[in-house]
Amino acid sequence: MGAAVAGWTVAAVLLQVAGLSLFLYGFFPVKPTLPGFSGAESYRAPSCGPVVGGEGPALPPDQLRSLYRELSEVPHVYDRLVLMVIDGLPAEFVLGRGGKPPAKEMMESMPYTQSLLAGCRAVGYHAKAAPPTVTMPRLKAMVSGAIGGFLDVALNFNTQAFLDDNLLDQLHTIGYKLVMLGDETWIKLFPTLFYRQDGVSSFYVKDTVEVDFNVSRHLESELAAKDWDALILHYLGLDHVGHIGGRQSNLMTPKLKEMDDVIRRIHAAVKSSQDSSHRTLLVVVSDHGMTEVGNHGGSSYEETDSLALFIGHSVESSYCSPYEQKEALQVDLAPTLALLFGIPIPKNNIGVLLPELFNSLTDDQKLRTLELNSWQILRLLEEQRPAFCSEDCVDSKDDFGVDMLPGSIEEKLCRLLSKAFASHRSSLLHRDSDFRSVEAAGLFGTAVDSYSGFLRHASEWLSHRATDKPLYLLVSAISLMIISCFSLAGIISCIFKGKSQIKAEHHSELDLDKHWHLDEVFILMGILIYVASLGSSSFVEEEQYIWHFLTSTLYLIFLMKTVQSMLKETNSTVVHRSEANMFRRNSSSYLASYKLTPGQQDGCKLYTVLIVLVAGRILRAWYQGGINWVHFPDISKILTQSDSSIVKSLQSISVLAVVVLYSVSLMLLRTRRILIIGLWLSHLSCGLLVMLHIWKSQVDTSTPINHSTTSIAQIFYVIASISVTCTFLLSPWIFPTHSKEAEPTSSSGSNPEKAHGLNHSVFLTGVTYTMFWCLLQLLLQQPINAIPVLLILLQIISSVIYFSLEKSLHRQWVQVVAMQFLGMTGHFGLGNTNSLASIDVAGAFIGISSYSTVLSGVLMFIITYGSPLLLYLGMVVHMSVKDSTDISTPQKWSSILNRMIALPCLLALLINSIALTSYTIVLLLMRNHLFVWSVFSPKYLYVCAATVCTYAGVLIIAMTGAYTCAVFSFRTRNYRDKSVDQIDG
Repeated sequence: MGAAVAGWTVAAVLLQVAGLSLFLYGFFPVKPTLPGFSGAESYRAPSCGPVVGGEGPALPPDQLRSLYRELSEVPHVYDRLVLMVIDGLPAEFVLGRGGKPPAKEMMESMPYTQSLLAGCRAVGYHAKAAPPTVTMPRLKAMVSGAIGGFLDVALNFNTQAFLDDNLLDQLHTIGYKLVMLGDETWIKLFPTLFYRQDGVSSFYVKDTVEVDFNVSRHLESELAAKDWDALILHYLGLDHVGHIGGRQSNLMTPKLKEMDDVIRRIHAAVKSSQDSSHRTLLVVVSDHGMTEVGNHGGSSYEETDSLALFIGHSVESSYCSPYEQKEALQVDLAPTLALLFGIPIPKNNIGVLLPELFNSLTDDQKLRTLELNSWQILRLLEEQRPAFCSEDCVDSKDDFGVDMLPGSIEEKLCRLLSKAFASHRSSLLHRDSDFRSVEAAGLFGTAVDSYSGFLRHASEWLSHRATDKPLYLLVSAISLMIISCFSLAGIISCIFKGKSQIKAEHHSELDLDKHWHLDEVFILMGILIYVASLGSSSFVEEEQYIWHFLTSTLYLIFLMKTVQSMLKETNSTVVHRSEANMFRRNSSSYLASYKLTPGQQDGCKLYTVLIVLVAGRILRAWYQGGINWVHFPDISKILTQSDSSIVKSLQSISVLAVVVLYSVSLMLLRTRRILIIGLWLSHLSCGLLVMLHIWKSQVDTSTPINHSTTSIAQIFYVIASISVTCTFLLSPWIFPTHSKEAEPTSSSGSNPEKAHGLNHSVFLTGVTYTMFWCLLQLLLQQPINAIPVLLILLQIISSVIYFSLEKSLHRQWVQVVAMQFLGMTGHFGLGNTNSLASIDVAGAFIGISSYSTVLSGVLMFIITYGSPLLLYLGMVVHMSVKDSTDISTPQKWSSILNRMIALPCLLALLINSIALTSYTIVLLLMRNHLFVWSVFSPKYLYVCAATVCTYAGVLIIAMTGAYTCAVFSFRTRNYRDKSVDQIDG
């Protein structure tokens, strides 16, 4: 039976993995791209024939540069480029928001930059970044003008060379020498382009000083050098400051002053060397913004609000509104810089040039830049929509009197384009006839408006365009998931039927009760409510409210049933006493071993449920809002604004509480074996290490890397790993399989001491898992999350005690699901949301002295799914309080294993399967929804990660139960064989 269940379960899981993999491949987009690089054909009108990939330049760089500038009919505006990337800088820090200037402290932090804006010597844009707002895809967007696929967020941690058409390659082909200083992502994207380079790792976020010092140390020599044409400076410190302390960090103001000084030094050097042959453009950009707590990756305004600031002669004017809300897209940078420097616009660009950068050009030249941008977009449109032909638009007759545009995207774009081309031609005819009139100016304005309308509409359509996968592929993937889900449900159904038959034979009154109870009905209804909520973008963004409601209501039902049970028992004293005696005789609960009176047991049951409810209410108040309501006041915000010593004190209290709870748990075993003493000492040592790490960590100082705290964390990892491994391997060997008083040849009787040995072993392993995991969370989580970690632990302990005392009131599957609900509630209680911005990057580098993709990825996963994994580890403790009294017969150890781990594992897999399958169907139905990439897709990544978490938790439960039962079975057989030999002798 056990082998069959395991086999069918593995088969169902493999089906689920196959379906998930197929859906991920089929659903997430691969943006269609044109092969090759733009060349001389970019300066000719596109035809309706097939788009042919551009060939590599056959001319030498100098000749190619001359050819491009001749064909473009637009003089290049600048000769040299300084691209300064300030990672994570929100545009509102520099430009304000909603037409209002930045906050006073922000303006005082960047006085030189503000003077350039106020003096009309610079122009700034709120350049909206497309999600996911992480560095690598945003850099690609800036240099290519193309928006990558959604899954670029995963590739951000393993950057590969960028092979699509882009600005840097275009500059390199015309002989520009490029120098790069800063984020090594540039070097990974363009490994062969740079004449000089000095890269730094972008992922070690604990460093806020050296990453920027390594860039600025070269600044003086590079600004004085004449051997480069494009200089890229990528500063990472401000982004790291955000990850560590958020927007309000004490380090933010000094870092902004540092960046302002860099801008001043660059601008001063540019002005001193400026002449007609060396006109330099300084562009200050950010790849993304940041949330209030300093994270990014999602699609909120704070994360997508990136900066594009241009400082050069072409933007200077006598009058300007420096804080007017100028909106642009991040991809607009690519066509703007291409036309300013006289190179072809990258083939896959969907950006639109920024007209304010071309004030030094004549009207005809401005129209020519718009025409070149339109031609490039047209080529991309013709590739995406073969039915769309630009020649038909140019040759079409239109009276331009129709204000209402038709619904078809092709017709809409065609009308705008034909109007732009016609107005452009008419404007040129008026220029050639030397006739200047109001009509000529009107034609110029009409052409500009039509070009801009066409470009914006085409850009918006192309930005949402992705390769279409066959629908049958996605339906096939979902079918596999549905089969897997029903298979798991069928396995559980068979187990329930088997248990019913067995217990019917033993005439168990409780288990013969076939009625549905309130808690069981509520759980089923709760799961349906959760599945239904997945179809709402608002509920997805604020999912924490669903879990808080389900968990608190379920435990209120537990409280009500407990009170009702107590009232019934007071009316039946005889029955109560007999059941209490039976409970003490058969139960393996550790509280029962202390012979609690019925009154004490009732009080304990009430207190444990109340602890869960109170802790849950505090968790809900700790982080009040999810994504949309993050501004709501809550406990975490109050503590963030308070003195750091208060937070550290709360951390210390949490560590002490965990150490004390582990000590009490070990005392319950009433044994002083060497392993127990060793575990207590190692846990105490780990607790002291975490305490030392807390008080040595300087969260808001300019210390680049605190090597002492890194060493402390590494020692913790070693001690904790050894302790947990030794417990897992040795605990089944140290507890007795039989009591000395038991009759060794008994084959039918049940010996409670035998069950206690197995349960004690599982209890020790589970409680060691749980307590060391709590210390690990207190080490890695944000300091503000220390109390929530302790509250989640208290909820686990209280639930285990309650279920051990109330075995007759709740079926086992209800207990398992209740623990699952606690895990998900705790997940959101630690500040997690369904936005990628809530992922804690800073904690993923604790104990790591240099960047490692694998190690930091594992730590990031541990932090994000700390609560669900903690509940799976707590499930091992919960297993130890179940009755296991048939170990006396060696052939029945597999049935004990089934009773211990079958339901905890299968129910976890089934609940996850229901969530995964349901949300996959929702995502397929929402594939054309407005929020598919900003809301539904990030949630799907979390669902996939939760699936991995479930597999890991189930594997731990199964391995612990299987190994422990196997060892006890082996030891029991040896004991019986020796006993038989002694009797025969």
